[in-house]
Formats: sequence, structure tokens, C-alpha cells
Amino acid sequence: MSKYEQIIEWIFRRNYQIGDVIVRFNRDELALASSELGFARIKNLGDIPYSFRFRRELPEPIRISAPKDAEWIIVGMGIGEYAFRLASPGKIEPNPHYFPIEIPDATPEIVRHYAPGTDEQALLTRARYNRRIDLFTGLTCYSVQNHLRTTVTDIGQVEVDEIYVGVNKRGTHFALPCQAKSPGDRVGIVQVMQDIALCHQRYPMAVCRPIALQFAGEDSVALLELTVREEDNVLMLNTVDEKHYQLIPRSEISDLDLTILKDKESGVDYTV
Repeated sequence: MSKYEQIIEWIFRRNYQIGDVIVRFNRDELALASSELGFARIKNLGDIPYSFRFRRELPEPIRISAPKDAEWIIVGMGIGEYAFRLASPGKIEPNPHYFPIEIPDATPEIVRHYAPGTDEQALLTRARYNRRIDLFTGLTCYSVQNHLRTTVTDIGQVEVDEIYVGVNKRGTHFALPCQAKSPGDRVGIVQVMQDIALCHQRYPMAVCRPIALQFAGEDSVALLELTVREEDNVLMLNTVDEKHYQLIPRSEISDLDLTILKDKESGVDYTV
């Protein structure tokens, strides 16, 4: 078991009592745990809870203490303040049975040349050129910030891959924090909660609609609009809407394809 795992398990055992759904702890306890376990002082104590919020699985003794169909997550509660919370579910992934919507690839060739692959920033760039957020939400959207790192009251430091603002036909404003996930990753409730809190603090007059972009390949992406509910102090991550898109060259879209799509919009039924 790694040093981080031993410290976080020590913290949990020290504070948890059977039946708890919220288990608070702070930075001072991280230092105490390190000392009690005989480790040299860790310079960046905040990296311990951060790693379990976004990168690592919690140790098995913590995981198995959660009720059936729930899991423990770690959330920020302020500067140097944290809590284990029960979530059901804590992570979510796209439905693999959605049929992708084909859209012509509008990415400039020079961008495709210098930003290939499926890393998160390259894929966000392609999503921007192809106006996927607009298509998915039905809003007119504009990117206002990339890779934002800031502090949110009662949470602490947060990071967002990209933030869009949008407007609908009635003039209502929207804030759309976006998180990009490479193939194989899952979207976590902690990130969505932070995105919502950031929007409420920074864009209080706009409607917040958190978006996850889950990439299945260089030209394929699922978009999910997410929300977080709380029931009996248990957090729940839910999908509000989901669509899958496939970027293809314009030459691969036939006149027949376009005719079928046009007739579907006009109410013609092609089912047998």
C-alpha cells in the first residue's frame, strides 16, 4: 500500500463511525497521519486528497465500507478542509448503444496536422471548430476560458478544461463548464460539483449546464449534460441529455443521406 493510501485510510478510520454519510477532515490531520505512520513530512499535503478525488481509487478498506450501490468520494469543503461523501453513483460513462450523429468535419487541415490524437486539449480544439457544444445544447455558444484554475468559496482550488457562455433565442444566458475525457476515462461527480459551484460564483446571472465530452476516438465523441442531486445526504450524478457525434469528411455524406435527414425533419417515416 502506498504512502498516500496509508494516510487517507488512517484519516478515514480515525473519523468514520458506522452510519456516517459525511466524514470531515482537514489538512492538519493529514500532517498528523503522516507523523503517526512514521513518514517524513510531505511538502504538498493537499496533493493527497486531490489524488483520490481525480486520479486514484480509494483504498479497498474504505471502498468496502460504503453501502451497496454507493461509493465514497472526497470533496473540498474550503481551504484545507475536506470530507468523504457518499455518492450513488460517483462516476458515469456514456451509453454505448447510442447511434452517432454524423456531422461534416470543419476542422482546418493545419489544425488537424498540428493537433492530432486524442489528448484532451487537442480534442477540445476540434470540438470548438465543429461547434459541438452549440449542436448539442441548441444554444449559440462562445468559448471564454481554457484550462481554468481558480479558487471557489467553500471548496478550494478547482480546475475546468473549458468554459463556454451561451444565449438562447429568448436572450437567456448560460454558463457551460466543459470537462474532456480521453477514451477509457469516466466522468466523476466531484468535478461536476466543482463546475456547478464555480458557475454559481463567477456567473450568478447565467444558467449553469455542466457538459462532459467523452471521446471514443479522434473523430468520435459523446456529449453528456449532467446534474447533481442530493437525497438523504447522498449525492447522485445524473445524465440530463446525451448525444454521440462522428466527424466525417463532407465527401462521405451522400445526397441520399441528406434527403433522408431532410424528410425526417419534415415528418416522412422511413421505418418498415
